[in-house]
Amino acid sequence: MDWERIFTVKPDEKPLDYFVEGISNTAIFRTMAFIGDSLSSGEFESRNPEGNADYHDYFEYSWGQYIARKNGLKAYNFSRGGMTAGGYQDWFASSMDYWNPEYAAQAYVIALGVNDIINFEYELGTVDDINLENCWENKDTFAGYYGRIIQRYKAIQPRAKFFLVTMPRENFKDDKREAHAKLLYDMATLFDNCYVIDLFKYAPVYDEAFKEKFYLYGHMTATGYIFTANIIDSYIDYIIRKNPDDFKYVPFIGTDLK
Repeated sequence: MDWERIFTVKPDEKPLDYFVEGISNTAIFRTMAFIGDSLSSGEFESRNPEGNADYHDYFEYSWGQYIARKNGLKAYNFSRGGMTAGGYQDWFASSMDYWNPEYAAQAYVIALGVNDIINFEYELGTVDDINLENCWENKDTFAGYYGRIIQRYKAIQPRAKFFLVTMPRENFKDDKREAHAKLLYDMATLFDNCYVIDLFKYAPVYDEAFKEKFYLYGHMTATGYIFTANIIDSYIDYIIRKNPDDFKYVPFIGTDLK
């Protein structure tokens, strides 16, 4: 067999040229934590008798849990509908005991920004808002809070890998989503062991036709979450194949072994 054809990233290959069939290289991680909002939580919308929306986080339908079941790994849903980077850092993670080293993961997938940047229009900030010596000195911007989340989990699991998820496009030109994506690339440069899952550039546009197939009201259907799981799983697989030396020591994450 030609193992290079299967494993090696081709010169012209893009991250989402195809979905991985069967177990993927994401399976090298035995524990993964998924930090995010409703779209990371398998949230579904219903309508009550008055016709108003009710929201339900069904973690078993989240794309993180689909990835975990496919690859035989353990996934932590560090997420909730409506979550922001500031809310996660200020109260949510503490209230749920998510800073507990007992839940340390080998990899963290962070998908925050829709509520912060699009819905609530909080200040985006830059990596200059991050104090590498003391995360509590970070500025109160999205960048500052997001950076603090990374810093605090790095303190818990120093050799963990971080995958930072950009927002997909909903229009062909979306300045806020593009600025968010640029910030995450800057984050990946600032911190070691950080990689960008660039849905803004490589995922399909979430236009009317896409939402007709994969959305129920303002959130995804079950098939939409499966589709997202395939996207994230295949993208992580691509990153690992593209940077094999970076991932040789993943089994030692969380140990004292060198």
